Amino acid sequence: VQLQASGGGLVQAGDSLRLSCAASGRTFRRVALGWFRQAPGKEREFVASIEWSTGSTDYADSVKGRFTISRDNAKDTVYLQMTNLKPEDTAVYFCAAPSVGYYTRPLRADYWGQGTQVTVSS
Repeated sequence: VQLQASGGGLVQAGDSLRLSCAASGRTFRRVALGWFRQAPGKEREFVASIEWSTGSTDYADSVKGRFTISRDNAKDTVYLQMTNLKPEDTAVYFCAAPSVGYYTRPLRADYWGQGTQVTVSS
């Protein structure tokens, strides 16, 4: 599975940003995709995920009401719409996918994309 993330950047607090993650590869099982993030000096943490067939979603408490995850089945792409961004959202955001054939909460992440930097200035 190959995961190509894009869309990061430098924004101000209160701004919006949309991340994209395109999945490819014959082993991509179309079960779920999700996002994790890692801030400097901190462990990687779960952000959001979406089940491929039903569109069911899961969010970390810290982003509920501000971030929305969606997918385009035809393009094998997942999006993370981030609104009302805060300085504490600053991190490298990673797209992830499970290798198993079922959806878990939080997302089981076996495949990782390369990460995209999101920086929110105050």
